[in-house]
Amino acid sequence: MNIEQIHIMDYLEYNSFVTLTLFFISLGILILDKIFFGVLTKYIFSTERASLLNPLTYVRFFTHILGHADWNHLSNNYLKILLLGPLIEEKYGSMNFFIMIMITAFVVGIVNFIKGKTCLKGASSIAFMMIILSAFVNITENKIPITLVLIIIFYMVDEMVALFKKDNIAHDAHLVGGLCGLVLGFITINQPLMDYISNFINKF
Repeated sequence: MNIEQIHIMDYLEYNSFVTLTLFFISLGILILDKIFFGVLTKYIFSTERASLLNPLTYVRFFTHILGHADWNHLSNNYLKILLLGPLIEEKYGSMNFFIMIMITAFVVGIVNFIKGKTCLKGASSIAFMMIILSAFVNITENKIPITLVLIIIFYMVDEMVALFKKDNIAHDAHLVGGLCGLVLGFITINQPLMDYISNFINKF
């Protein structure tokens, strides 16, 4: 009697490429970082004010979202990202979603560089970008959903109040991430980001 082999991948689906890939890369970096005593995150997967003559300064404007201090830091961010990411990725498409993440990472990195006070790491800005962006998923007829208004009010008030707390949490990065989500949500209501990029390239 032949017993049919059961493959676990027959029951699992890699349902959100960008979201899951971001998670597994971040998890891998956290594990390697612990093995190498924090060197990876300190010099590659975090961002702070550094010499503009150092090529890694520019790389770190993007890669800081992949570095995390510990498991709690990573899990707190990815509970939000894994919940919201697939919904947003399905709405906008993987490439548009990836570009949104890169834009947000870069803007947050630049703001932190200008501010110049902290070493920033973690995907919290991406998580808060997704919180705001998720409210745009069901937007129709150019009408602003009441849920979006309420999310923005609660979000902005909470984060602005938290700015005055001394808790070693980058609340300003959360605010910038949320603002990126707001701007990206509005500009992509009628046209995907890839179309903006294609039109810009075609001008040249």
